[in-house]
Amino acid sequence: MNRCRVLVVDDHKHAQEAICDILSLDPLFEVVGVVSNGADAISFTEQWMPDLILMDIRMNGMNGLEATGRIKVSYPYVKIVIITVSDDISYLLEALKQGAQGILLKNLAPSTWIEYLKAIVSEEAPLTRELAFQILKEFSAPAAEPEGDTLTVREREILRQVASGLTNREAAENLGISEHTVKNHLKNILQKLQLQNRVQLTRYAMEKGWVGRDGFRDEH
Repeated sequence: MNRCRVLVVDDHKHAQEAICDILSLDPLFEVVGVVSNGADAISFTEQWMPDLILMDIRMNGMNGLEATGRIKVSYPYVKIVIITVSDDISYLLEALKQGAQGILLKNLAPSTWIEYLKAIVSEEAPLTRELAFQILKEFSAPAAEPEGDTLTVREREILRQVASGLTNREAAENLGISEHTVKNHLKNILQKLQLQNRVQLTRYAMEKGWVGRDGFRDEH
């Protein structure tokens, strides 16, 4: 895998240094820029096109949410992960609405950061189970019911796996199929249910009673 070029966006110097230190733990990541506000993040992205942006939410000047929305409109293929000390659900949900690929709390262990970001780069990352369920629990707006729930038995099995916090590879190993097969099934599932990402898939599976906080539920 080619090195992942990362832009760090945070208005606190100590936080910038800490994030760069975490990224230095794995040779996959190469920090190509560090800026302190959303406007500079947009300018840097326009000039240098990083692969991944780690974006703080609360910053002086343009905040991370606005910057994320603007960047994703112009550069939809740039991956953005929101980093924050707050578990305020309104911020987290807005970040997802703006197009962020993921969310990391700053108090998580460096090893968790590395594992999660590597999964984001490989386009198979689930939210951590704890954070996913927190988001879903607090998301009070009613979900639109997808038309025609026509999932096959295999698709339901895969949906339950990924909604319980497993990566594509882990789901494939559990089901005895290839990772490529899991990815293709997920594309079909998203299309059938008219959903956009794993967060929405997890929410859908919870509402159907297929998964709970402690993992799988028996459908029978």
